Amino acid sequence: MIDDFVSGPDAGRHLSDVEEAVRAAAAVEVMPRFRQLAAHEIVEKNGPHDLVTVADRLAEEHLTAALTKLLPGSVVVGEEAVHADRGILGVLSGDAPVWIVDPVDGTRQFVHGDPGFATLVALAHRGELLASWTHAPALGLMAVAVRGGGARLNGEPLHAGSPEPGAVLEIATSHPDFSSLEEDEAFARLVVSGVAPRPCGSAGLEYLHVAQGALGAVAFGWENPWDHASGLLLVAEAGGASATVAGEPFRIAGGNALPFTAARDAATARRVLDLLKGAHLGGEPAAHPGEGPWNDQRGTGA
Repeated sequence: MIDDFVSGPDAGRHLSDVEEAVRAAAAVEVMPRFRQLAAHEIVEKNGPHDLVTVADRLAEEHLTAALTKLLPGSVVVGEEAVHADRGILGVLSGDAPVWIVDPVDGTRQFVHGDPGFATLVALAHRGELLASWTHAPALGLMAVAVRGGGARLNGEPLHAGSPEPGAVLEIATSHPDFSSLEEDEAFARLVVSGVAPRPCGSAGLEYLHVAQGALGAVAFGWENPWDHASGLLLVAEAGGASATVAGEPFRIAGGNALPFTAARDAATARRVLDLLKGAHLGGEPAAHPGEGPWNDQRGTGA
């Protein structure tokens, strides 16, 4: 069933139907509320920087209904549903196809009227990412990646490429409002000559910037699957690489060694991991490209 959906003779139609469902959820539930939210439509979840809006909830409900209809027997892991019941995460290790959904990635930007937010959807099966959609409706962007089929932005192929030799490496990292002291210490190791770390915005859009070759890498210290699944496949299919500080592929079901990185190429990913691990201060260096997960980051098993 799942193989036919993503690679069978009707795969093109199925993938297009998903894209239309993502666009529709954003058009119906998100964009009419952009810069129009009332105070009572914004709620704090775990603190003043962790927000949820009526648009998040309704868009996730919209996508849950639409996606499970497109692929009978599939289940959904959505950010807001998991906030209510973390037990839902268990389906990531099950046998059913899973839609991983972030209805509004970059809710803080959305609340403040900044167009830098996105709706993220990924399809996975038994821990393997198969397809992803990154839609930034206020920016007019739709990026689609299919395992083994490449990545496209608004229909045009995406190629991450490699940084120019000697160029400053820009890295988007976990925002300090959400990171722990241990994570802050790891990210502080990125403050070296030739490297320019900065706090991330929407994680989904930062992954897109890597896939476009506009950003050298991302480095994150949290593993919520809805923030990372779509972007990891997008970067991989654009020719990039990713791994955790243990030199392992990121597992969407959790239990990862953190932080982890996704970068334009394997050499850049290794450089970021070496810095995060303090290799320049005597830590263990990351695996060499060609070893471990570097050549294929699309299989992120549970």
